[in-house]
Amino acid sequence: MINKELPKINFIGNKENISGWISSFFPAGIKSVFDAFSGGGSIGYQAKKMGFSVVSNDILRVNYLLAKSLIENNSEILNDSDIEVVFRGKPFRGFMFENYSNVFFFPEECMELDLYRKNIEDLSNEFKKAIAISLIRRAMVRKMPYSRFNIKWDKIKQLRDEEYSYNKYGRRRAYHNISFKDHFLENVKDYNNAIFDNNKKNIALNDDTFDLLGTVKADLIYLDPPYTGTMNNYFSFYGPLDEYISSKKLTPFKNNFIDKQTSVALFDNLFSKLSSYKYWFLSYNNSSYPSKETLMDLLSKYCNNVKVVERGHEYKITGKDNKQKNKEYLFIATNIK
Repeated sequence: MINKELPKINFIGNKENISGWISSFFPAGIKSVFDAFSGGGSIGYQAKKMGFSVVSNDILRVNYLLAKSLIENNSEILNDSDIEVVFRGKPFRGFMFENYSNVFFFPEECMELDLYRKNIEDLSNEFKKAIAISLIRRAMVRKMPYSRFNIKWDKIKQLRDEEYSYNKYGRRRAYHNISFKDHFLENVKDYNNAIFDNNKKNIALNDDTFDLLGTVKADLIYLDPPYTGTMNNYFSFYGPLDEYISSKKLTPFKNNFIDKQTSVALFDNLFSKLSSYKYWFLSYNNSSYPSKETLMDLLSKYCNNVKVVERGHEYKITGKDNKQKNKEYLFIATNIK
């Protein structure tokens, strides 16, 4: 396996810490993996390191660009000249200033983001643009308390006050007040070093998974949908990043697994469309809805060879009392007729 490390992503639900455990169950003889809800990209990246041909898909554009920069991309990196392009010029009042000043960031910070977004379009190819967006994404997430964009401005300001944070929580959280540029420069080497060629064709897609099932060819499909009943509103968490990329307001996507009333039907629909794949891998956990037993029943409707393995997994987004109680389930269906 290629010795490379996924750079710091800061994505809620990312499987970086257990990607080795999940991939240890990949059966011998497979050549291709479809990571259908790629999120932070840890499983697709792990599969690329293992020498598989990878198709990575996510409905969030910011996640697609992350996969484009680290999975589809084999050789392009950001050099000093590229970095100069990203940061040249004077901040101005653009989309972020008009829509998110004193909402997520201070007005002057929004003007900086507007400048960087404009400048990124001057980079020489789509891979360099994707890397730059991914680094700006990392900087934006790092400056947001709790690393998500559903926090009210009053709370953001409060937690960015380092003295308040220290007196209240014993942590200053100085990284919230480091500039976007400094965050970018701190991480660019790690992102560049993470890029490699595994001598396979790897593809990043930006679509609704339900529209791709059966059309994307692969030996194994890995499914890591939002976990219903937990913190899983990914448009709420990261939608403003997609709006930054597109410079326009967006509406939440469908098939989001948020509502318990519709999640069972969504899973049933999802599993019903997997017949073209030899192996189905599904990640889920014990704190989510529906239950392990219900998921086993749904999977067994469409495949007669299903098993589940499990392990403890500490989720950083949960409270301290719950961290040690979490179990990660990995459902494995073998669909060889």
